[in-house]
Amino acid sequence: MTKDWYAWHTDYDQPDSSLSRRLAEVRDRIAEALDGAPPGPLRAISLCAGQGRDLIPVLADHPRGRDVTARLVELDPRNAEVARRAAAEAGLTGVEVVVGDAASTDRYADLVPADLVLVCGIFGNVTDADIRATVRHCASLCATGGTVFWTRHRGEPDLVPAICDWFAEEGFTPVAVTSPADRVGVGVHRFGGRPRPLERGAAMFEFIGYDRLTHP
Repeated sequence: MTKDWYAWHTDYDQPDSSLSRRLAEVRDRIAEALDGAPPGPLRAISLCAGQGRDLIPVLADHPRGRDVTARLVELDPRNAEVARRAAAEAGLTGVEVVVGDAASTDRYADLVPADLVLVCGIFGNVTDADIRATVRHCASLCATGGTVFWTRHRGEPDLVPAICDWFAEEGFTPVAVTSPADRVGVGVHRFGGRPRPLERGAAMFEFIGYDRLTHP
């Protein structure tokens, strides 16, 4: 049975849920990245963006929010409509919400390298090999000095240390990674290398889902 990713978002509204705590952490880290961003226009992309709850509220409230041109890519049109409506209500004319396959590199070709790259909610729902592949693609998606935000649960098997190693191999340095005790699994890495050319027509990952991965 296919998971209802629209209904899944209701856990964000529960203050004590792990999703709610994870969301708060991601928002704080995005705000910090905007605080330290250089003057001028900024670019942001969000893969598997859902309802845009991580990025849109931060852009709405942050002094740099109107400097950001953003593209959120989400497969479920119901979630995309929620995100689109939130951006419109906040007056964020630079935010575009696209319904489509977020794994396709072609979705981002005209907006990368970006200053903010969100790959939240993906690494717990794809294979380890696809996580590694996505990290490699982040070196094409992210501008020099740009920031990648990602999430992954800290339960067993805890893949976070390996993911950090993979980011290091691609020229990223850690800004913040939550500890296993936090269990919310948020990582922030900054790119110090030169962006590689984006591979066109590539699928970065196949979104399988946590339930199917743990109970095949």
